[in-house]
Amino acid sequence: MTPRTQGLILFAHGARDPRWAAPFEAVAERLRATHPAMAVRLAFLEFMSPGLGEAGAQLAAEGCDSVAVLPMFLGAGGHVRKDLPLLLDAMRAAHPLVRFTLHPAIGEIDSVVVAMADAAAALLSAPAAPAP
Repeated sequence: MTPRTQGLILFAHGARDPRWAAPFEAVAERLRATHPAMAVRLAFLEFMSPGLGEAGAQLAAEGCDSVAVLPMFLGAGGHVRKDLPLLLDAMRAAHPLVRFTLHPAIGEIDSVVVAMADAAAALLSAPAAPAP
């Protein structure tokens, strides 16, 4: 098997209910299917595992020398602005041969904002679904 040199960590908040992670797992699976040469990991800030450090260590062990970190948050609140940089610094110290790059929160990317607005508009023209 050829070692992967590029990795991606989808970094989400985490929750006590494991079902909460289903949409994030779907994004990770889609990325793995469409970009098989890239190693994709889902990591969590709290309540779930793996944590960011563990996901970074897995990718480093697989031979990734470049890892993008994409916060799966709608906005850059305290976790993205304060907690994540500290976690990233720890990963960089633990794996100095790996370049970890932090990207903006997914919800602040223009194409994602457009997709959410389009989805909301589509709901207005669709029949209302019964409440869960």
